[in-house]
Amino acid sequence: MSTDIGVGTGLRIRELDVRIGGRRILDQVSLDVPAGQVTGLAGESGSGKSMTAMAVLGLLPPAARAAGRIELNGENLLGLPRRQLGEIRGRRIAMVFQDPAAAFHPLLSIGSQLTDHVRRHLGLSRPAARSRAAELLARVRLPDPAGALGKFPHQFSGGQLQRIAIASAVACEPQVLLADEPTTALDVTVQAEVLRLLRNLSDELGLATLLITHDLGVMSAIADTVTVLRAGRVVESGPRYDVFTEPRDPYTRSLIEALPQRGGGDE
Repeated sequence: MSTDIGVGTGLRIRELDVRIGGRRILDQVSLDVPAGQVTGLAGESGSGKSMTAMAVLGLLPPAARAAGRIELNGENLLGLPRRQLGEIRGRRIAMVFQDPAAAFHPLLSIGSQLTDHVRRHLGLSRPAARSRAAELLARVRLPDPAGALGKFPHQFSGGQLQRIAIASAVACEPQVLLADEPTTALDVTVQAEVLRLLRNLSDELGLATLLITHDLGVMSAIADTVTVLRAGRVVESGPRYDVFTEPRDPYTRSLIEALPQRGGGDE
C-alpha cells in the first residue's frame, strides 16, 4: 500500500530496478517517503535495503544498471550528471550511517569537519559556520556544544558520535534524511535516545526520513509507515499499526513473531 505522496512533498521511488551483471538486486521497488514522516524500510541482510539508499544517493557500484524513477521535488535523480548529484548529496539529501566513527576523519576536530561541511554547501563565513556548528550540536543535545567543537572523534562515545553525525547530516537543511541502521552499533539505552532524536528532527524540520533497519523492534518505535523488502522486492507496505497488527505477507508475519515483544501500536 502506497501513501502516494504528491510532487514536491518528499522522496518518491517508482519501479526502481537495479541489476549488477546478470543479477537483479532490486525488483520494481516503489516507495514513498513523505516530508515530516519517518518511513521504515525493513528486511533481512541482503534484501536490498542499503542498495535502495545507494541508488537514491547516486552511489551505486560502477557495474550497476538502474531503471525506474527516484523523484525529489518532481525531478528524476536517476541519470543526472555526476556533478549535479554531488551537489544534491549533503545539501538536499543527507545520510547517517551505521558506524558513526567512520563518518569522521580521526585527525581533524569535530568543529573543523562540521564547519567545512556547511561552508561548502551554504557559503557561510568561518565565524558564521562555527556558530552554526555549535547550534547544531546543541540541537542534537550534545553536552557543552561549544567545547565539543575543539575535540576529536576519539574523545566521544559511540552514542555521542552518532548525535554529531546526525547534526552534520541536517547541517545544510536537507529535505531528505537517509538513516541506514543508525542504532545497530549502540547499546539499547543509547538506541532509544538516538531514535527519539531522529523522530523529533523529522517533526521539527519537516524531514522526509527513510529509516533502514533489519530490526522491526526499532521500526515499531518511531516509523509512521513500514515497507518490508525481501530479495529485492516489496512484500508489504502500509501504516505501522496495520503492518504490525495485521501483516498480510507470511514473511512479515515471521519477522514480527520473532520479536521479543510485539509492538507497533499507536502511542
